[in-house]
Amino acid sequence: MKDEIKQNGKVLLSSGEGVSVPMIFNNLSGKNFSGRQYREYLETVRREFGVSAGTIELYRDGVLIETATIPEI
Repeated sequence: MKDEIKQNGKVLLSSGEGVSVPMIFNNLSGKNFSGRQYREYLETVRREFGVSAGTIELYRDGVLIETATIPEI
């Protein structure tokens, strides 16, 4: 099993262990954080992974599972 987070067709993060990539996707989509904590998380991730505002996609074994939008901060 391979999980991937993509943005603009580019793979930002990939793993075959089945847990961390979906969790990070939820973090990026604001499901696990809100308010100030979410903004701080996004600022950190943007610097480290090159994530930008816009649509992100979660894939499992090449199949689109979910999309989310990262807001401008």
